[in-house]
Amino acid sequence: MNFSRTFAAVALVATAALSLTACGSADADKADGGTVVRIGTTDRDKAWDVFEQKAKENGITLKVTNFSDYKQPNAALSQKQIDLNLFQHLQFLGAYNVANNDTLTPIGSTYIVPLGLYSKKHKALADIPAGGEIAIPNDPTNQARALFVLQAAGLVKLSGTPTQPTPADLDKAASKVKVTPVDAAQTALSLASVDGSIINNTFLSKSGIDPQSALYKDDPKNPGAEPYINVIVSRAEDKANPTYLKLAQIWKDPAVAAAHAEVTKGTAVAVTRTQPELQAILDRVQQGIRATK
Repeated sequence: MNFSRTFAAVALVATAALSLTACGSADADKADGGTVVRIGTTDRDKAWDVFEQKAKENGITLKVTNFSDYKQPNAALSQKQIDLNLFQHLQFLGAYNVANNDTLTPIGSTYIVPLGLYSKKHKALADIPAGGEIAIPNDPTNQARALFVLQAAGLVKLSGTPTQPTPADLDKAASKVKVTPVDAAQTALSLASVDGSIINNTFLSKSGIDPQSALYKDDPKNPGAEPYINVIVSRAEDKANPTYLKLAQIWKDPAVAAAHAEVTKGTAVAVTRTQPELQAILDRVQQGIRATK
């Protein structure tokens, strides 16, 4: 997710999504002899142009809805306004499923985008002063990951072993910095007034920030990063749909991968996990979320 991503223009996008004709995926539309698949995202870029072209070469026409609000793609999928979505990691999906008693299901892995700490005031992690202020995203999923990043960087200490930490879980006496939760879209804009910000990849590109300039990033190869694998998601009853599984394979086409690497400036790390493996990770995430309620 890359998420992963809560913005303005929600009403316009939601209206567009709701205007789509809801239909069951089992009765897929046909266009010029090929199958039409409606897919939602929040990060439409030129890599999607390549994805669409490769899908078309395989007889699949993609109808892409680019949502401006992270809350919309899962709701649209559940309500059968779209057939798939590709915008989120497993932690975000798990939080949605638990909160909405839903069963949206990962059918293919895509990539992990490391989450990083950026600063305009300091050139190195060690330069951040004691008592410094760090802006973090305020949505629960990214906020928790941001706190884990800061803990790994040695800037904060969490009390106990929370699975979804919030600022209330900080051991303030043992932490070097204080954190200020802000809307994810504001983390990059806050750089001028704070010592550092945890910024999602989406807002790096929109703000012209070089992703290689991070003072610290989490390690996508660490087993603890598994919940942040971005995935292609369907409704549970469609998890074996051969057309949808084919699209999951097409996303890994070398041409699509190259385009995505260019767009993300090499920050996205491709991940290959089987559907059962993804479901097992999702199950663990959901169990952890339920345990904290």
